[in-house]
Amino acid sequence: MSRKVITKLFCGVFRILFLLLTRVRLTSENTFPLQGGYLVAANHLSIIEVPLVYCLIKRDDVTGLVAKNHRKNPFFRWLISAMNGIWLNREEIDTRALKAARDHLISGGVLGISPEGTRSSTGALQTAKTGVAYLADQAEVPIIPVGVSGTWQITKEILTLRRPVILVNIGKPFNLPKVDRKTRDLDLRQNTEEIMCQLAALLPPENRGVYADYPRVSELLQQQSKQ
Repeated sequence: MSRKVITKLFCGVFRILFLLLTRVRLTSENTFPLQGGYLVAANHLSIIEVPLVYCLIKRDDVTGLVAKNHRKNPFFRWLISAMNGIWLNREEIDTRALKAARDHLISGGVLGISPEGTRSSTGALQTAKTGVAYLADQAEVPIIPVGVSGTWQITKEILTLRRPVILVNIGKPFNLPKVDRKTRDLDLRQNTEEIMCQLAALLPPENRGVYADYPRVSELLQQQSKQ
């Protein structure tokens, strides 16, 4: 089967599951652009966010970075490979994966990624890695933040037939300042903090985690209230 067919089947199945088992609510009027390359940066409270956000981006050129340890599952390995997922070794700086992700963005594709690098163990944002900022700088593409809430420990709620409410807040695209080679590490960290503040401002207070008290988050929330 072609990637397009597999994607349609994948999203078709998950849309039915989301409809039957949850109540998904879009809490903003922003949508994902249908053309051009960009990064989608979403928080990661459970495995649910991956298919949810993927299927909301109605394009055939969406991919993402996937931890190599998931290759142990034969079905998951086949599915990710069939959908052109990029396998990432999280134990080291995986230059091959980063180059593949950069090239995909430069070619006009969409890349989904969690800035935290893994699922949250606290139900809130954790300190992010600089990978998203690095890719945005290398590919010179905008970032679209997506805040997803209501998915923390969602399996327990589904098993009790509660149909939990999942809120999806799609932010506006934004660009980061260009990284200066002389201050590379500092610039990447500052850009990463901007990404996470943009993301935190799309989440309820209980999900903002380590970024809850950043002045930039308060500034962004005030801007939202005026719109």
